[in-house]
Amino acid sequence: MSNVKGPDGAQMREKAFEELVKQHQTALLRTCFLYLRDRSLAEDAVQETFLKAYRSMGSFRGESSQRTWLMRIAMNTCRDLSRSGWLRFHDRRYTPDMLPEASVPFEEEEEDLVAAVMQLPRKLREVILLHYYQGMSTVESASSLGIAQSSVSGRMKRGREKLRAILEGREPHA
Repeated sequence: MSNVKGPDGAQMREKAFEELVKQHQTALLRTCFLYLRDRSLAEDAVQETFLKAYRSMGSFRGESSQRTWLMRIAMNTCRDLSRSGWLRFHDRRYTPDMLPEASVPFEEEEEDLVAAVMQLPRKLREVILLHYYQGMSTVESASSLGIAQSSVSGRMKRGREKLRAILEGREPHA
């Protein structure tokens, strides 16, 4: 995504952006949905993520992967949306069948796990989603969230413990 100069630079930039959208749109939508618990808000968050990415394509330094860069933009966008006062009056209950289509359908046990992940506090849910759902390493997750690797590791540990408690019925459901 480097800056391309010359008459074909704009076309090359458009093509690179189209490829970026094709490659990451579904993963971002699913992650934003799990974060925000609302499909229309998730769609808005993904659209805003790509708008922000398009505007700043020229300043992308390549210090992380494009996926990590986009996920950081998406997480920040989701945080901004979740802080909005409007969400306090919005019904955010969800069921796993409301998730955007996956390439492979969920098994029943996975639905229970997704429901349990949705009950986690935001900070724990973020790292669990990035690591297990998006397959990001601790380094990539830390970069996406703008936190230290040790914070990611600690949140992962607490998140797994809390998930285990929820799934074993020791934790009250939200």
